[in-house]
Amino acid sequence: MSFDQIQDWMVEKGESAYRGRQVFRWLHARAVRSFDEMTDLSRDLRAKLTDLAPLRMVEIADELKADDGTIKFRYVLHDGLEVEGVYMPAESRRTLCISTQVGCGMGCAFCATGTMGLSRNLAASEICGQFEVVTHLLRGETNIRPVTNVVFMGMGEPLANLDAVVRAIEILLHEHGAGLSRRRITVSTVGIVTAMEEFVSRVPVKLAISLNAASDDIRSKIMPINKRFGLGRLLDCCRRLPLSHNDRLTFEYVLLSGVNDSDADARRLAGLLSGIRCKVNLIPYNTFEPLPFERPSGERVERFQSILIAGDLSVFIRRSQGESLRAACGQLLAVRGSHE
Repeated sequence: MSFDQIQDWMVEKGESAYRGRQVFRWLHARAVRSFDEMTDLSRDLRAKLTDLAPLRMVEIADELKADDGTIKFRYVLHDGLEVEGVYMPAESRRTLCISTQVGCGMGCAFCATGTMGLSRNLAASEICGQFEVVTHLLRGETNIRPVTNVVFMGMGEPLANLDAVVRAIEILLHEHGAGLSRRRITVSTVGIVTAMEEFVSRVPVKLAISLNAASDDIRSKIMPINKRFGLGRLLDCCRRLPLSHNDRLTFEYVLLSGVNDSDADARRLAGLLSGIRCKVNLIPYNTFEPLPFERPSGERVERFQSILIAGDLSVFIRRSQGESLRAACGQLLAVRGSHE
């Protein structure tokens, strides 16, 4: 429920709207796991809430830790299905990568999650629940805020689950919820043109587009969505998006050796993005054994970057975290019991 819905619901049950505000804050700001922990509510009210609205919480089924502090989480949902996510600490931020679907229906050829297919969408409660269960776990280990940034770059295509994603973001942004800054939430999409403009108009967070090719021929081979929304239509949409004054789009580009990493690809990409207020994140491919792609050399990655910079683009090479856990970009694959 949204903040207003919880207040209205409490009034319907004969309580004050203020009690709804308290419950919302306990669930989403303090990340408690039961009504019994809501100590400023009376015992009678806590018992009443437990009876009227049993909480179905996201649970951590497993966690794997890397030496750099990265943690790969496997979450179990109320129906036994599972999703994965990744916690990535750095000097200036502590980022949680969360999922929006069980599996993914986009079928990108280089992505492990795509091999799962799509089981179902996550509810807004299950999307926020990943943030809250990790916050609850890590808060006991540190006095600092456990998660400062959230990226919707885990399993699933966020804009194929638009309403639940928007509701989850509204909760994460709310002053009585997680209270995150809009600049600390990024949503990644393969480029569902029909949903992008609506998304930007509904929530003022950052948008990242997985581009991954500079020609329709190559992009259609590795990303089936391109057969529906080609590069021309996608980039025209990007130019029309009603971005806030200082905002810019992020284009993500997974570099696949011998597929999309040539000098000619870089020059085409620079031309395509000319005039769009943006930055480019280059992501050297994180290998996944069954898939027939390889990571380009460091020299090739740097050469690709230099051509884009010469084309007057802001370009960054994303540092891989969690590859030893198979938790890096494109490697999430929830197979029940896979870590047991």
